[in-house]
Amino acid sequence: MTERPVPRWAEWLAHAIPFMVLPSGLWRLGLAAGWSMGMVDEAGRPIHAHGWEIGYIVVLSVVSEAVALTAFGLVRRWGEVVPRWIPWIGGRRVPPFAAIVPAILGSLALIAIWGFAFRDVFSDEFLPFGSDAAKALMIACYAPLNLWGPALLVLTWAYYRRRVGAATPVEHAVV
Repeated sequence: MTERPVPRWAEWLAHAIPFMVLPSGLWRLGLAAGWSMGMVDEAGRPIHAHGWEIGYIVVLSVVSEAVALTAFGLVRRWGEVVPRWIPWIGGRRVPPFAAIVPAILGSLALIAIWGFAFRDVFSDEFLPFGSDAAKALMIACYAPLNLWGPALLVLTWAYYRRRVGAATPVEHAVV
C-alpha cells in the first residue's frame, strides 16, 4: 500500500506507458532479426542490420522497455520506500523529489527527442522506404513514443500531488 491512494487513472497510465514503447521495440527487433522492415538504401535495395548493429538494436529495445517500466515507481510502494533487499538504504523512505526531478527531466528529454525525430516524418526528407505501407507501419510503431514524455509528465504530476500534496489555501495563509 502506498502513503496515499493512487488515482485509478494514474495506475492505468503507468500500465499504458510500457505499451507506448513496445511497438517501436518490436519493429526494431524485426530489423535485428534480419528483415529490412521496408527500409531501402539510395539504390532502392533493402537494407539489413549487420554485426554490432544487431546487438545495438536489441539492447536499445530492451533498455527502452526497461526505462518505460520505471513509470511503475510512480504508482508503487517501491517509489516511496526503497526495497529492503537494497544494501544500506533498503527500507528508507524515498524523498519525493528524488523521483520527481529525474521523471520531469526524463519527460522533457523524451518530448524533445521524439519531437525532433518526427519533424520530417511526413516529408520526403524522412528515411527511405520501399513502399508507403512499410513507411506507414514504421510510423504507426513509432508514433506512440510521442505520447511517452507527456504521459510520464502527467504521471509525475500525480506522484507529486500524492507524495508532496496539494497545498490548501489555509496552508499558505500568513499568520
